[in-house]
Amino acid sequence: MRRASVVFILLLSFLAPAVSQAAIGSGLYGDAGRFDRLTGQRTQSGLAFIGWDQGRSYGKPYSYFLDTLGSRPHIALQTDRGGGTISPRSIALGQGDAHLIGLAQAISTAAKPVLLRPLGEMNNSKNPYCYVTPSGARKGATHLPRWYRKAFQRVYIVMHGGTAAQLSARLAALGMPGVAQDVPVNPYPQLTIVWNPLAVGEPDVAGNHYRDYFPGLRFFDAYGNNYYHFGTWSFVRTTGLYKAFPSKPFMFPEWGLKPDDASYIRAFATFVRTHRRVRFIGFYNGRNGGPLDLGHKPRALAAYKRFVVPLTR
Repeated sequence: MRRASVVFILLLSFLAPAVSQAAIGSGLYGDAGRFDRLTGQRTQSGLAFIGWDQGRSYGKPYSYFLDTLGSRPHIALQTDRGGGTISPRSIALGQGDAHLIGLAQAISTAAKPVLLRPLGEMNNSKNPYCYVTPSGARKGATHLPRWYRKAFQRVYIVMHGGTAAQLSARLAALGMPGVAQDVPVNPYPQLTIVWNPLAVGEPDVAGNHYRDYFPGLRFFDAYGNNYYHFGTWSFVRTTGLYKAFPSKPFMFPEWGLKPDDASYIRAFATFVRTHRRVRFIGFYNGRNGGPLDLGHKPRALAAYKRFVVPLTR
C-alpha cells in the first residue's frame, strides 16, 4: 500500500512468543495510545515513509525520525522528491547517493537497530518505480526491472557501508559507478534491509512478478509480503513467497483488513505461528474510524487480542 506522504507506523516491542520460535516484532500504523487501550499491547517504536532526499534537503532531518521512532526505527524509502520522482536507473547510476550516504551516517550516529525497507511493493503499479502501469502497459527504459534490481543492490551496498574503495569495487563488479567517500559501516542485524515485494503483482501480468525484481540473495537481509484482506483472502501465494528463499528471515511489513472478519485474524496468527522464519508483523490500523480501523471491528479485535497478541510475548 503506497503512501504519498510521510506516515508513521508504530511497532510493538520485540518479545519472544515461544521457546520454539525466534522473537517476532509486531507493528501498528495508527494511533498507538488508542490501539494500546484496545489490545493491551505497549508500543515502543515507529516507522516513517520518507521521500528521496527527505531528511537531507527538505523536511525534518534524518535525526528527527531516528530520535522519535523509538528503540528500533523502521524506515521505508520512497522515490518521491520535490514534486517528482527519482527513477530506478538514476538510483543505480549513483544520482541519489547523497540521500543514501546521509541516511547511513545518521543511522550510524543514532546507534539504534534499524529496519530499512527501500522501494517496497515494487510490483504494485501504484508505485512510481514499478515497471508496469495499472493497465499492464510497460513503462520506459528507466524503469526496467533490471534497473530496479541494480538500484536495490546499490542501496544495500551503500547503506551497509565501508571505505570508498571497498564500496566502489563492489559496485564496479555489478557494472555501477563507485562512490566518492567512505560510509559508516552499519552491519546486519544493526541495520536490516528488507526486500518487500507483493506475493502477487498488481496487476498480475508477465514482467511484474516478484522474481522479475529479485536483486539476489546477497543483497537483502530479510524479505516479506504485505497482505491485506479487502474482501477475499488466501495465504497460498504468501506461502509460495515464504518458501522461495528459505535462508532468509520473513516479514509482513504491512497487514490489515477491511471486513470485520475474525477468521482472517486467526488464520494470519496461525500462519505466523507455524512458519518459524517470520520475524516481524506490522498491522495497518489506519486512521481512527477509517476503513481498516480495528476499533470498529469487534469480532476481529477480539481475535487479534486472543491470537495475535500472544505471538509477541
